[in-house]
Amino acid sequence: MWNTLILDPMINALLWIYQLFGAGPNSFGFAIIIFTALIRVITLPLTYRQTKSSMVMAEIQQSKKWQKIQEKYKDNKQKLQEEQMKLYQELGINPLGGCLPLLIQFPIIIGLYQAIIRTMAAAPLQLLDLSSHIYSIIPSSLIPLNNQFLGYMNLGQPERLPLPFIPSDIPIIGEGLPVLAILVVITSYLQTKLTTPPSTDGQGAAMGQMMSLYMPLFIGYLAYSFASGLALYFVASNLLGIIQGFVMRRMRQTAAGQPTK
Repeated sequence: MWNTLILDPMINALLWIYQLFGAGPNSFGFAIIIFTALIRVITLPLTYRQTKSSMVMAEIQQSKKWQKIQEKYKDNKQKLQEEQMKLYQELGINPLGGCLPLLIQFPIIIGLYQAIIRTMAAAPLQLLDLSSHIYSIIPSSLIPLNNQFLGYMNLGQPERLPLPFIPSDIPIIGEGLPVLAILVVITSYLQTKLTTPPSTDGQGAAMGQMMSLYMPLFIGYLAYSFASGLALYFVASNLLGIIQGFVMRRMRQTAAGQPTK
């Protein structure tokens, strides 16, 4: 069921785009970027709803009415929760409204990761496994794929930009500069800041700040350690997420009559 509905369509879509770009050097890198953009477009209604829900919740938490409720019932946690739920009901807000779209996206994210890893097969057993996922309309001659990108990058291996003037025994950068991993950390952080509005709740704010710091580092570690095809996906997805978050924030500010920043 998983292969039929998620994995196989993604693998074949990647291969089809790869074929459109000529199946040569750089083709698979562009296929990953285009495919990432298509996935972003398909999941836009879900991400839009999730981001909008987060923004509305942040606006409520910054309202005077919310702050008065917190101040009035700060010593009565049960009553505080009851009053907060009443406020949500008055405003027609579901505090879990942003969770369902996120849960629905998880299978898509996992499937996309698996599809990229499978299509970069190089070993005989991996190629045999990949061939079992390919539709008959996709020429078998496409595999193994040409994983070269930007002249120096093998998308099936961790990315390192060669630095001839740097001694090879220097940790981290001696074997080459991990450009994509650095970009992943930066873009992940920017996307988190744009799509996660600040919270006035003390515990929530502290948790949000930790997530905005640790998650980019964790994703950056994955980009540093695993195949650069995955890192390229992270960068493309983050850049598109930043654009989406920026546009949504502008739209929300305009709707609320706030000056845009």
